[in-house]
Amino acid sequence: MTDATTPTSPIDEISERFLEAYVELSPTAATYMGIPGHDHRLPDFSPAGFEALTELNRRTIADATAAVPGSPREEVAKDALLERLGLELETYEAGVPQYQLNALASVPAEIRQVFDLMPTETESDWETIAIRLNQVGTTLDGFRESLLDQAGQGRVSAARQVEDLAKRIASWAGADGDDFFAGLAARAPQSGVKATVEAAATAARKAYEQFGEWLTTELLPKAPQRDAVGREVYELASRNFLGAAIDLEETYAWGWQELARVEGEMQKIAATLNDGDPSIEAVAARLDQDPDRKIHGKEAFRDWMQRLADGAVGELAGTHFDIPDEIKRIECMIAPTSDGSIYYTGPSEDLTSRPGRMWWAVPAGVEDFATWREVTTVYHEGVPGHHLQVAQTMLRADQLNRWQRMGCWVSGHGEGWALYAERLMEELGYLDEPGARLGMLDAQAFRSARVIVDIGMHLELAVPQDNPFGWRPGEIWNAERGFEFLRAHCRMETDYLRAELNRYLGWPGQAPSYKVGERIWLQAREEAKQRARAAFDLRKFHSDALNLGSLGLDPLRRALAKL
Repeated sequence: MTDATTPTSPIDEISERFLEAYVELSPTAATYMGIPGHDHRLPDFSPAGFEALTELNRRTIADATAAVPGSPREEVAKDALLERLGLELETYEAGVPQYQLNALASVPAEIRQVFDLMPTETESDWETIAIRLNQVGTTLDGFRESLLDQAGQGRVSAARQVEDLAKRIASWAGADGDDFFAGLAARAPQSGVKATVEAAATAARKAYEQFGEWLTTELLPKAPQRDAVGREVYELASRNFLGAAIDLEETYAWGWQELARVEGEMQKIAATLNDGDPSIEAVAARLDQDPDRKIHGKEAFRDWMQRLADGAVGELAGTHFDIPDEIKRIECMIAPTSDGSIYYTGPSEDLTSRPGRMWWAVPAGVEDFATWREVTTVYHEGVPGHHLQVAQTMLRADQLNRWQRMGCWVSGHGEGWALYAERLMEELGYLDEPGARLGMLDAQAFRSARVIVDIGMHLELAVPQDNPFGWRPGEIWNAERGFEFLRAHCRMETDYLRAELNRYLGWPGQAPSYKVGERIWLQAREEAKQRARAAFDLRKFHSDALNLGSLGLDPLRRALAKL
């Protein structure tokens, strides 16, 4: 898909070759990126498949290291590629993708979720879906080989994660009445292809059921009870998610301070909204029941999100951001699953066949939605959050090579930007309504609490003696204390918080990347202000920063310092 405007320096050509080889080995990644031509295949997750990915990274790193940049733009491209591939190589060599299990982001979830993004407009599209569904069993068998290979080397995810994934798989297969595969097949057109899709969906469901049973009967007995991954694994995970090396103890201490700051701000707002009881919990409960802040029905809630997202695009374009016409479209979607997750998927490479989408996997039985909590979520997932960041990167074919536009994603950069976007909308006055601002701060408190819990549990740190809440001073973190802390500081349903706790334990370093990423984005903006002084232009800062594409946060700061 290279066009006449795409950069073609040696480092760009190396990056493009890597991307082409990578999507051959990982066709699900091609679907997520919106690169056509790979939707009929699934990756090889056997030991041989992972070794092929490892060798690709080694070759590309050697080629990129030898390349001599001819401009500052090429220096950024080289820095980004080497940082990402170097960390990926470390994770492959440590066996992390080969053994790590969790319900949200490990291989079984990647395979299931890819069907959400496949085209469904034509009979040919459904034939492609059937072809891919029929490969699910073979693909899961290959991953089973990798899990057994890693188990033989003493690497098995914690028992909690094995059990949680097995339960999630059972849910996908219809154990709770919501059969994903039957639902997918039901959408196929009433034509000759429908029977083919139904048979393939049945085969895929059976493959998942067998894999889930294998997890509980064969792998679970090998799984350790200890949830903490320890410092060595956690440091690698943190660097991978952030693209930056941080002082974990300093960040842990900062998390306590930040949570206390945010809750102090929440208390001030709650005092203005109280109706007899000024506690944050009481005010939140009252806002949840406020008919003016409640929407009934999933479709009505989706329409509310769409109006808010479209309004943000219209009002921010040309004022605080440059938003080209090609990326002003965003679709708000109700996801085909019901696990409660909220996420964004980027547009297709051509920016037309598939728009950027904001997804909400509404839990079964939920029909009422409290909007005061979710105004900030729309800004996080839409504009100026993920949609602006991802779609603008996709559009910059004249400044970024194809790998930079489509193949590079750094959680600390992306999720940190989305939290920065929430904070920015507060600064710009879009969250002046007290309920909406309380909702933003509630989300900030949640993200601050998980910095503390995630680092504390995996490094098995002590609770500070002088912590601002006087909570369990000196005691060592574990899962039970992690849940107790979340329950005390996060105003969410108990089942959701338990799922969140399992997420942190099974995906170390990912949850803190939001708040830590925001911290580094704010620091980068302050550094830019200091450099430019009176000439600082916020809109230009946003444009310059986003035009660099997604990259590690250490490379981001180095690049911004040269602008």
